[in-house]
Amino acid sequence: MTAQGVDDAVRAREPVGERRLHPVTPFRRAWAPVTLLVGWAAHDPNQAQQQLTRLTTTTLLLALAVIVLAASLYGFLSWWFTYFSVTDSELRIRTGLVFRRTAHIRLERIQAVDVTQPLLARVAGVAKLRLDVVGADRKDELAFLGQDEARVLRAELLARAAGFAPGTAREVGEAPAHELLRVPPRALAVSLALRGATWGALAAALVVPPVLWLVTHSVWTVLATGLPLLGAAGARSAGRFVAEYDWTVGDSPDGLRLDHGLLDRSHETVPPGRVQTVRIVQPVLWRRRDWVRVELDVAGSDNSVLVPVAPRAAAEAVVARVLPGVAVPADAALSRPPRRAGRCLPLWWRGYGIAVTDAVFAARHGLLRRDLALVPHAKVQSVRLTQGPWQRLWRLAAVHVDTGAGKTVTARLRDAQEAADLLRGQAERSRTGRRDARPDRWMAS
Repeated sequence: MTAQGVDDAVRAREPVGERRLHPVTPFRRAWAPVTLLVGWAAHDPNQAQQQLTRLTTTTLLLALAVIVLAASLYGFLSWWFTYFSVTDSELRIRTGLVFRRTAHIRLERIQAVDVTQPLLARVAGVAKLRLDVVGADRKDELAFLGQDEARVLRAELLARAAGFAPGTAREVGEAPAHELLRVPPRALAVSLALRGATWGALAAALVVPPVLWLVTHSVWTVLATGLPLLGAAGARSAGRFVAEYDWTVGDSPDGLRLDHGLLDRSHETVPPGRVQTVRIVQPVLWRRRDWVRVELDVAGSDNSVLVPVAPRAAAEAVVARVLPGVAVPADAALSRPPRRAGRCLPLWWRGYGIAVTDAVFAARHGLLRRDLALVPHAKVQSVRLTQGPWQRLWRLAAVHVDTGAGKTVTARLRDAQEAADLLRGQAERSRTGRRDARPDRWMAS
């Protein structure tokens, strides 16, 4: 028997206690047939209107009753044929009313388990469990579970992913978290008001309509253009405020916990050892208060924000928890490009800089909006040097550092000889960094 056959035989003998999702789930899935009808009506509104005008009131009521019954039946059956179970080695999710699908998620490949609660789910007392799995293009999810059940299952999956035995994992419970940082709502609101994108969208909403009025003298053209611009300017800031409200960062053995949201609450985890790049962003209007924003590139995960806004010292303390032993280079420690770089990029060349420490490769760009990227040497997948004809004329080159999250950090406008030395040195640092790196495991000590 082959190794695959042995694995399948062992898996078949594993005891499976299948469970269904929360009984409120059918109400969520019942919207699928209704969505199809709405999509058809939106695709061809004229034909939809003609069809509706031909129907009598009685026919409309009967059709509505049939649609409601069909949607309810679909929601119930899709819930009835959905099961999940946790075995000794994997999480199984079995779904499908007509076409069956069974997902086998290996526990050791789970890198994050997030609990999210949309507004209506909070009212109903349920939650959605989303799983980040190494190598998966999209997140598998269990929607919906009871609030308590979701938290218990999340704690069990994290403990099992860390290597605890099945019986022990259920007893471990959720790892305690220590609060590192909380973003006050007032600071969040002020930071959004001081963003250049907010003022740019507002300026466009105030400038474009008068210009259109002078050109067209049409009230409808002004309204059709000005209202969406004004709405986008408000929604851009309001949407971020709602999503990042009450942002809390907590430290726990299974990673950093992120809790946030005004209407929809999210409980996310930054997987330990899976962070590929840390970006410290500082818009120009934040400099007087010395505020920064911290963003992440995490392999196989959608988590991208670590700290929406915080004083630099507090943010760097959180970064130190994500990248142990890493100190964020000060502006004075960054090496600028040579002055002849101004021939390739006038004025803006002053915003570039790099620093290489024993732990990270750091590159900054941006003159008004400063963006400092930190890449641990162990996370570098490849290093490249590029040089265009104009750069060759001025003996300049760029060094590109590729990470496991499919992102690239670039040191631009470097002296050609410096770039060549940086290329060779970074390749060696990456090799030794991967050799000495700690394993990417939950609760690894």
